[in-house]
Amino acid sequence: MESILSSIDYKDPIWITIAFLFGALSRGIGLPPLVGFLVAGFILNAFGVAGGYFLNEMADIGIALLLFTIGLKLKLKDLLKIEIWGTALSHMLIFSLVSVGILLFLKQLGLPLFNQLSVIHAFIIGFALSFSSTVFVVKALDERGDFLSCYGQIAVGVLIIQDLIAVLYLGVSATKIPSIWAVGLILLIFIGRPLIIKLSTKVGHGELLLLFGLSMALGGSALFEAVDMKADLGALVFGILLANTPKADELSKALLSVKELFLIGFFLSIGMAGLPDLTTFMAVFILLLLLAFKSGLFFWLISKFRVRTFLASKSSLALGNYSEFGLIVLVVAVSQGWVANDWLVVMAVLVAASFVISSIANQYSDNIYFRFQDKLKKHQHPSVSATTTDIDLTNIGILICGMGRIGGGAYDQLSEDNNVVGLDFDTGIVASQLEQGRQTYYANISSSYFWSQLDIKNSEIEWVLLCSPNVDTNKAAAKFMRNWGFKGNISATSVYLDEQEELIENGVDTVFNIYAEAGTGLALHGQKSLSKSEKTTS
Repeated sequence: MESILSSIDYKDPIWITIAFLFGALSRGIGLPPLVGFLVAGFILNAFGVAGGYFLNEMADIGIALLLFTIGLKLKLKDLLKIEIWGTALSHMLIFSLVSVGILLFLKQLGLPLFNQLSVIHAFIIGFALSFSSTVFVVKALDERGDFLSCYGQIAVGVLIIQDLIAVLYLGVSATKIPSIWAVGLILLIFIGRPLIIKLSTKVGHGELLLLFGLSMALGGSALFEAVDMKADLGALVFGILLANTPKADELSKALLSVKELFLIGFFLSIGMAGLPDLTTFMAVFILLLLLAFKSGLFFWLISKFRVRTFLASKSSLALGNYSEFGLIVLVVAVSQGWVANDWLVVMAVLVAASFVISSIANQYSDNIYFRFQDKLKKHQHPSVSATTTDIDLTNIGILICGMGRIGGGAYDQLSEDNNVVGLDFDTGIVASQLEQGRQTYYANISSSYFWSQLDIKNSEIEWVLLCSPNVDTNKAAAKFMRNWGFKGNISATSVYLDEQEELIENGVDTVFNIYAEAGTGLALHGQKSLSKSEKTTS
């Protein structure tokens, strides 16, 4: 314990406080907090502040926890879909080659930094630019409640394929050659999977479950590092071992706040990677122009693999950024003497700038699609049906959005006397609800495009219940319903009391706070039981 505390410089809490202030400012102007963390890192760098041991450790733990939670939600069968692996591999190849061509062309023009590139330099940098940010995309999807949406799963699937290629890159580089024990470790892990799953069901809830998750994520990282494999891959693999198990969802939620805390160190460390100058900013500006091609190529490829153009546009905008792994690629290249250190600074600034642009693009992704939908629909594969929704609202009086435990319970209570339909963007939940006899459809309720196609204005629905666990999803659904002319009553669930006003501002009529009203529900339930007992006695 003393050695851990001694690694904390007295200035570290100050840097974290500054990161918090910039994160709050970033959220205040409509950008993800992580953008503020990056800006804080660059500003601290400008004042000569360098990241120490403690911040580096925070960064490593944050990445491990992030990849572990990705693994918890990963469905390996989804990676076998051609729209995922086909898009990922094709995009990396095409984008890398195009980037190499552009870099060599800029070299011929004699531009600063670019004029120092060789063909090998260009290939390494082009390869680094081809990655999209797992950290940014997953965090952005989580914040919007879109992680399990169809477009979110496509984006995450592409990122996982890229991560696997990243592992291969580290494996063939001189710095990461797996030892002979790596094969035995992997066999031991999968043989021991039943024991790990059983242990997860025995630890209960609360702090023991949290500690179990931390031990799995960090233990997996340590084991893989011990056999000279990428530590982050270990966290991902251990998450995959627990995916689709009874505790996976609860474990992911338990680790959420801890993961967010440690990721601050990661984004601060990116900002502290180097101090940019005018030449750096010029190179960054030029390479940022490639983001349009990057997103456009993703859209074209995903559409060609028979995905609706709306989903393709959402996925392509989510993936339209540069990756923190580009920094790792260049760190390895610089350490081997393959690329000049100046390009590491360029990549650090480029990643941060791409996050800002991608945040804005994703914030207005629905509006972007509406504006260009006529042109974009021309790229839709002929085999894809022109019908955008098969949801039948005929004679339906109540609509429940979010068919988890709360939505399922509301459905059972209300369906006795009313015609009810449920919506959810998790295909697994939809399948489960259908098996239990609840009429449920797949839908992304936080998408304005979905509500525009549903024609809720002319339906017979009188009451909508928003039961998503993500308040931003509920706010978006209420806002879009009102925008598309719904005049009926909207009720929504919330977790925190300060969310009530935000929901009402977006069109919600009544808000049910899960925790505040739980006592009322328990009392009513108890009164019913007591009444039945008294009747039986009499």
